[in-house]
Order: sequence, then structure tokens, then C-alpha cells
Amino acid sequence: MANPLLLLSTKAHKGRRPRLRRARVEVPEYLAGTDVVFLMLQRMRGPLVAVVVVLTISVAGLSMIPGIDADGNPYTLKPFEAFYVMSYTATTIGFGEIPYAFNTAQRMWMTASIYGSVTVWAYSIGALFAILQDTAFQDARHRQSFRRRVARMPEPFLIVCGYGQTGRAVCRALDDLGRAFVVVDERQERLEALATDQLMRDAPALEGDVRDPAMLGLAGLGHPRCEGVVAVTDDDDANLAVVMSGHLLRPELPVIARAGNRTHAGHMTDFGPAAVINPDDHYGAFLVLALERPVVSRLVDWLMAPGGTELSAPREGLSGGRWIVLADGRFGQEVCHDLETSGLDVALADPDDEPPDLQGLSGFVAGSDLDATNLAYAARARLESPDAFIAIRQHRTTNSALLEAFSPDSVYVPTDLVAREVLARVVTPLSWSFVEHALTQDDEWGLASSTCSSRAAVNAHPGRPGCDSPPRTRPRRSGGCAITSSRSVTSCATPTTAPPTSRSRPSRSCAARSSPSSPGRTLRCARATRSSWPAAGAGSPCCPRHSSRTPRSGTSPPVGRCPRRGCGGSSPAEGRSRDPRRRSSAAGRDGSGRHPAGPGR
Repeated sequence: MANPLLLLSTKAHKGRRPRLRRARVEVPEYLAGTDVVFLMLQRMRGPLVAVVVVLTISVAGLSMIPGIDADGNPYTLKPFEAFYVMSYTATTIGFGEIPYAFNTAQRMWMTASIYGSVTVWAYSIGALFAILQDTAFQDARHRQSFRRRVARMPEPFLIVCGYGQTGRAVCRALDDLGRAFVVVDERQERLEALATDQLMRDAPALEGDVRDPAMLGLAGLGHPRCEGVVAVTDDDDANLAVVMSGHLLRPELPVIARAGNRTHAGHMTDFGPAAVINPDDHYGAFLVLALERPVVSRLVDWLMAPGGTELSAPREGLSGGRWIVLADGRFGQEVCHDLETSGLDVALADPDDEPPDLQGLSGFVAGSDLDATNLAYAARARLESPDAFIAIRQHRTTNSALLEAFSPDSVYVPTDLVAREVLARVVTPLSWSFVEHALTQDDEWGLASSTCSSRAAVNAHPGRPGCDSPPRTRPRRSGGCAITSSRSVTSCATPTTAPPTSRSRPSRSCAARSSPSSPGRTLRCARATRSSWPAAGAGSPCCPRHSSRTPRSGTSPPVGRCPRRGCGGSSPAEGRSRDPRRRSSAAGRDGSGRHPAGPGR
């Protein structure tokens, strides 16, 4: 097998995205049985025919039976008069005998018509209620309502196929970020859980098989505001079908899919998705990364962890010794293969066989299908080999408290790993580009990046080595680092005490400087101002207390208080801003040339 770290990167997929579609085809949106009016007419055809037949016979008979008018002359009701009488009689309203009193024959016919009309009306109303309670009719009505809601969505949205543990985590994170999404799952109980998850927005949800392209069409695959598809179902065939539908019907949309084995992952890759995530392969690669480059592994774990997570101490000395992987199935084989590729002494043990010898281990991976078994063997490994690296595979989220209390060195949750990578690629694609770049660097680079990224780096000494980064444009803030618009890497530098210019607000800033490993490339912190002051130069001093820190030649120092932290000095009056809009403010109320509140209030 090739380098397992390459499994974490999909740059090759992005660069050679294939075009397998030869003809343009509209995204199908019609499913059989989704027309509510058609279903209503189809199911009510018999009852409606019965009502029409009984009413017609009643009207015809009443119009042919002779009656007597007020003068005793023979009189027959006209068809409209007979229809009027039968209408209020059949509907049990009752209005009397009009236009003249009926004779015995007419009353006998009316009695028979009343019983007949009430019977067919009761039959029709019963059939109508049966249709309203029918599952097929309810599904059709729900699909039409779902289609209207998706068509009226005013903002970009994602299609999430599958609402299991992974899909649930992805949808919760998207909801916290205010992102719109549409959910499709073939299990109704999961969609009912969506309604009780207390999300901020009422996301449209549809029960259906994502293998059907028309189901994706109903979910908005052809909608102009659809910005991507995430396939995280438990079925690899369903995920593969989503990838194929997305590429052949909307090749411009990114598709991120989960794969459980290499065969399906290879088939998905042929259709050029944005990413194919195989959690078992990825976890083995992460273990190898922790062994070969622990500092980079610590940085990658921190970048993929939830917000507020602190940087952990790197584990070293794990590249030698004996390792045991207690697992069965594909997961154990994948992890063993990855560890053996890195040159470790690895033994694969079956959880159903005799317990292996756990003394003198360098590492232990508990990856059976039961959380209780994994935790029990991990506890024994900790007792017999206290210094061993312990990794546990977790299946049920209800056991999170137990594993958190046990605190192993690594916890492998397949759904959590997939959800984090999906969110990193969808929500912050630039940060994932930084992760991909970090996977290709050494520990020296990882140490410098970790130092820059930590919160403590904000107040660190300016002489600390910086991060190797390519040129950046328009930085975004993300914790202590700047995420740039460059696809290759993001980085930041340690702060310095150089003051900002007159157009900048006083704040903690970072000076631009060159990377030691890449001359000519400048690094800036996300807190840095747009322009910085050099360490020395010609011109008037910033303030009397910091006369050694002078601005560039031909520029004016800032007016007011010195922006350096802890300094109460002020700049001279002759260095005030030349901007006429600031003259009144720069003059101050006491005529001393400085404003009590400083520049740029």
C-alpha cells in the first residue's frame, strides 16, 4: 500500500476532476404517486360515481311522477325543481314540499331517495377519511409540501443524505453556524428525531431512497441555490449512487461522500467527488502520523477538534516496541497494515480468542465491535503497560462519559471523524487546505505552527521562530491564526511591540517579517494592522519615552497617546495627522496637540 498519509488528501481528485457526462440532462423531480389531486380522484372514483347515479335516478323519478297543484290540476315537477328538492333532501337539510304539496306516490319516492342518498353519502365520506389516513396519500401530500418548501428556500443550502450519527452531527453543526440544509433519509424514525433535536431552524426533511435521482431532485439537486451534497448514509451503495447522480446531473456541485471500504471508495473517486472519506483508512493514517511526526499530529488533532480545545502534549518514543491491535474485520486489518507499513512490530488479536499478553507494550489499539470489551482490554493494558499508547474505538455515543473519564491517548469514533472532516471541508475549506499542507510538513514546522496558533503566542517574545507560509491575501481570523484565501496554506506570526500607523487603531499587532525557511515570504498574524512600523528609521520619534522606535522616512507618527502597551507617553504636536478631517480632533481641547482619547476614537 502507498503512503497512508496520502489517504487524507484529495488534491489529486480536485486537480483531475473527470467529466463523464456526455449529454446535458435535466434533474428529475417527479416521482410516481406524488400528485395529490390524481390520488384523490383515483381513490374517490367509485364513491363519486355512486353519488352521481343515485342523485340522477332520484331526480329523474321525481320529475316523472305526476302531482296535483293548488287548484287540483295534474302537475309534474320540472327537472330543475326536482333537482332542487333532491339536493336539500339528500344533504339532510330539509325545506318542505315545493312548489305544491306532494301526493302519496311522490312521498314514497322521496322516502326511497332519502335512504339511498344518505347511504351513498355516508359511503363517500368514509372513503374520503380512509384516503386522508392512507400512507401513500400522506406521503404524496408531504412530498408536495417538501417540494414547495425547497423551491422557496431563499438562501444557499446543502443536501445531507442520511441522518444517522454522522448526519446528525453535521446538521447540528450547520444549524449552529446558521447554514441551511435539507435532509433525506429512508428511515422515518430518524426524521422524527430531526423534529425533536431542538434545532434553530425547521429544516425540510424527506423520507426516501437516495439511490433514486428523482429523490435528490425533490431535495433540490437542480435548485440554483444548492451549493453541495453530503452523502453520509450507512450504505456504501447509496453513497455511491449519490456521487454518481451529483456528477452526472450537476457536475459543478461538490459532493462529499463516506465510504466503508476501498472498493466503493475507488468507484466514487472515478466520478470526481470533492472528497471520499474512509474513516478506517484515515484513522490508521492518523496513528502513523502520531508515531512518525507527533508534533504535526498534535497540530492536526487540534485543528480538527471543537472550538476551545487546548493543545495536548505530544507523545514521543512510540516508533519502537511492540504493538497489539485487538480488532476483527476490516478495521483491524487496515490499522495493522498501516502500522506495519511504518515499520512497527504489530500483532493482530481476535477479541473472541484468548486474551493476548499485554505486558511491555508500546501501543495498544482496542477496536472490537463492543465498547465494553474495548474499555475492559484498554484498562488491562494500562495496568500491565502504564506507559503504552492506548487507542479505543467507540461505537455508541452514550459511552462518551466513560471514555472521557478513562482518558485514553486516542479515541476513534468513525462518525465523529467523518463529521469533523465534512464540516472542515464544507464550512471552512481554507482551514482544511491548511490541514492538507500540514500533513506534508515535518515536526519542526509543526512546532513553529503550534507555537503561533496557541493563545499564549499572542504575548510571546518576538524572537520566537515563525511559520513557513506562502504569500497570503485577505486574512480571516480563526482563533490565533489567520486563514487566508490561498488554497495552499495558512499561518501566522508572533506579535511584536511595533506601534501601528496613524490610520490604525492601537491594538496588539504583529509585524511582518520573513520566514527563516522561505526567504521573501512574509508572515502576519490575524491581529496585525494593515501597515507596520520598522524597528528604526529617520523621522521624528513616536513619543519621548520611545524615541529609539522611529517611523519610516517621510511619514508622520501617530497623534495622541503612544500605542505601545503600558506606555503613557504622547507624540509631539508637530507630528499630528495631515488629514483635515482630523485637525479638530488632533488639536485637542487644551491646545497641546493631543486629544485625551487618542487617535481614531
